[in-house]
Amino acid sequence: MTDANASLRVALLTNFIPPYRAPLFRILSRQFAALRIFIATPMEPNRSWAPDTTGLDVVLLRSLSWNRMEKHPHDFSTPSFVHVPIDSFLRLWKMDPDVVISGQLGFASIVSTLYCAIRKRAALVLWLTLSEVSEAGRGGFRRLIRRWLLRRATVVMVNGASGARYARALGAKESAIFPIYQAIDNAAFAAVRERPRGRGRRLLFVGSLEPRKGLAPFLTHLAQWASAHPAESVELRVAGSGDRRTRGDRGIPVNMLVRWLGEVPYAQLPSVYAEASILVFPTLADEWGLVVNEAMAAGVPVLGSVYSQAVEELVEDGVTGWTFHPDRDEECRAVIRRALETDADTLDRMRAACRDRIRDFDFEAMAGRMQEAIAFAASRRRS
Repeated sequence: MTDANASLRVALLTNFIPPYRAPLFRILSRQFAALRIFIATPMEPNRSWAPDTTGLDVVLLRSLSWNRMEKHPHDFSTPSFVHVPIDSFLRLWKMDPDVVISGQLGFASIVSTLYCAIRKRAALVLWLTLSEVSEAGRGGFRRLIRRWLLRRATVVMVNGASGARYARALGAKESAIFPIYQAIDNAAFAAVRERPRGRGRRLLFVGSLEPRKGLAPFLTHLAQWASAHPAESVELRVAGSGDRRTRGDRGIPVNMLVRWLGEVPYAQLPSVYAEASILVFPTLADEWGLVVNEAMAAGVPVLGSVYSQAVEELVEDGVTGWTFHPDRDEECRAVIRRALETDADTLDRMRAACRDRIRDFDFEAMAGRMQEAIAFAASRRRS
């Protein structure tokens, strides 16, 4: 902890605390004089996670919340939850933080911006957990509000290059943009080091079965490969829950096995990855995609969509996995063929490369990058 950080009081406004964020926040809470997390809801209704705020200073705001379906240009609809924390300004005023961090670029970010404009010594940090693809199709009014917000932020934290391009396009200053990426507990997924040798014919999908994740069309392409290779066999394990009507498992050939594992508790996921040869991630739009981190920490190459920011940042085609556009049929068929026909020695090299690539994407590294961004914001405000 630096002397400058040790004296800072930091407020963080977010919708809720997912379990994969709690370890990060616990690390950060030790670096500042205070880290208070203001949440709009204990957990959103489409999440099965149990809230875990142990060791954290968390305040539940009085909020109005509702959900709506939003149509994406990639031809799917996804639920969007809107939260209006009505007492957020008063709570910030009572805390009197040196730095205010706000995510989601919604009502809380507007309040945070107004607060920092009034309390001149408070620095505004906007945390953009988004990508160009995840935000495609947003209306002009929303873009106008975001442009207003980003031009007033002292620091803009982004997940990766795509988030940086998005922020830059809406007027964020280059000097204000800090990539912090995303992280998991790498050690939890790296316990199993060895796998049976052989071609990578045991595939794994982890995630919800909503159309955005692109599983149904991927299954169609995988079935076409299996039909064209009747003497070969391939298995796909699916760990996740959702509407079974979106599964797309009709017309599966006899040499292709699809095993539906249902929702797997997070603590049991490492053992699921340990039995996989390749992770498939055919998402049509993801601002990051932590399953990519999980797979690479487990030494599992990723057959990943370029519409995931995690794939853009972590997956090098032919080295740590294979990349493709999930909405281009011929490209899907070609990349499936490349992955399934990769020889055992190449797969072993890719597994080692995955572990090397993900090594610097852990909670400590992410927390360190966030500390740099927060300290920079505070120093700019003081000057």
